[in-house]
Amino acid sequence: MTTIAVVSAGLSDPSSTRLLADRLGRAAAEALLADGTPAEVAHVELRPLAHEIIDAMLTGFAAPALATAVATVVEADAVVFVTPVFTAGVSGLAKSFLDVVDKDALADMPVLLGATGGTARHSLAIDHALRPVFAYLRAAVVPTGVFAATDDWGTEGDAAALEGRIRRAGADLAWAVRASRRVPQQADALPATPDFASMLGGLGH
Repeated sequence: MTTIAVVSAGLSDPSSTRLLADRLGRAAAEALLADGTPAEVAHVELRPLAHEIIDAMLTGFAAPALATAVATVVEADAVVFVTPVFTAGVSGLAKSFLDVVDKDALADMPVLLGATGGTARHSLAIDHALRPVFAYLRAAVVPTGVFAATDDWGTEGDAAALEGRIRRAGADLAWAVRASRRVPQQADALPATPDFASMLGGLGH
């Protein structure tokens, strides 16, 4: 079974970022299934992990929920990563999550990027603010990124155009999965938070 980790960094609940992420993950899974490859989607929502992400950046240790989220991403066969855009840049929550993932953990990982924002003026943020981060991580990012502005959820014509972009991007990710040279990984994220008693155990010796 092929696993697609769908990461959404929306700050509200409900969130258009989560909605776009879900649709991209579903499109990729359907494209894989159409070619005979069963796929499942594993959701990773960053909003509930915000405090743990900051704590991990400050301490170097990942609390259990964050460690599980990182493992879900690292051990997947492909990743859909969607962030809101603020003043032409990706959200701090999205970037901070990537900062706590080991820099080699996503090498050759097929990745589909998406973003949401108030207006189409933010649409280039995928290419100038998000894609370079994944290039540094040596992920195999597909060419088609999907940006959804507020208007894209409104009129029938805009919604149809968005659906077309989502379908194309899902097909691109499915192709990348089939062509992937990534070796299956076991998560090697930040070490888990040590048990306090264990930390004190050596004091008596």
